[in-house]
Amino acid sequence: MLVSIVRVALNQPYTFVVMALLLLILGPLAALRMPTDIFPAIRIPVIAVAFSYTGLPPDQMSGRICTLFQRGLTTTVNDIEHIEANSYTGICIIKIFFQPGVNISIANAQVTAAAQVSVRQMPPNTTPPLILNYNAATVPVLQLALAGQGMSEQQLFDAGVNMVRPQLVTVPGVAIPWPYGGKQRIVQIDIDPIALQSRGLSAQDVASTLAAQNVAIPVGSQKIGEFEYAMRLNNIVTQIAELNDLPIRSVGGSTIYVRDVANVHDGNAPQTSIVSVDGGRSVLLSVLKNGSASTLSIVSGVREKLDQMRAALPEQLAVTPINDQSIFVRAAVTGVAVEGVIAAALTSLMILLFLGS
Repeated sequence: MLVSIVRVALNQPYTFVVMALLLLILGPLAALRMPTDIFPAIRIPVIAVAFSYTGLPPDQMSGRICTLFQRGLTTTVNDIEHIEANSYTGICIIKIFFQPGVNISIANAQVTAAAQVSVRQMPPNTTPPLILNYNAATVPVLQLALAGQGMSEQQLFDAGVNMVRPQLVTVPGVAIPWPYGGKQRIVQIDIDPIALQSRGLSAQDVASTLAAQNVAIPVGSQKIGEFEYAMRLNNIVTQIAELNDLPIRSVGGSTIYVRDVANVHDGNAPQTSIVSVDGGRSVLLSVLKNGSASTLSIVSGVREKLDQMRAALPEQLAVTPINDQSIFVRAAVTGVAVEGVIAAALTSLMILLFLGS
């Protein structure tokens, strides 16, 4: 077989010279148009569903919420390849993998409809889940470490969620999940059981007071003379400390306030992850590749956006990119380019030798 190819090449020399020249010209063009990324586009769509119910233990999350929702998925959603689920304290995350080539828009609509039906059968006050679209090639390409001298973990978490994350998601192809580390800021009420018992109250009385005396009511406006004024009632507290002054009940002419049986303060939810940078507590944001955008464009876009937003961030806040995967992609592209140049040089040399002979 090899001898016959050589014989044809000797009989038709100009044909093979033209083919070599075409390879020499088209090769670099093909290399320039070649997609460069960590992984190829994997057409396996994934929909992630996250339920939350504060305070519910993992076994209850699994039995009352996660399993119930999965059972409904198998009867109302088409083309499911497999389902993965994890339950934590107050959180249940379900990943639904679909068959390749499925219409993700229809799948998303079916999952959303199934979630709305399942919520009715879950514990009272269960909120609808957060539904996100991914694919199998959605992988971390960059991580951002947030640290700041004198900033608490709550402040770092707030900066990551409310300042850094909303602006970075505008970069094409970027998906940023919830941060790792830090403390999620919440208004926390620490109830004193002994104080409640001594006054004949329960925790439900405190909850009822907050529900009844901190209600948002639309008021509208009032026209006085030639001006129209926006009106506002004082039925909503504007400072966390004001919640301590809400009256619960009047007993024997004396009023029992929230501060008498509880302490309302700026607190945080139970911390589930810790991130350290240079020995200090920090917050970590993972930048995921989503869609058809390349790793190189995503990383360069994130770095450019960080440079633009640094002036608006707190002065002591430092956002440091780490684990940059574009370094490996660029190294691989450089290696391919070098090999292509060497191959082109050898091909040119062979053509010259052949023409010279």
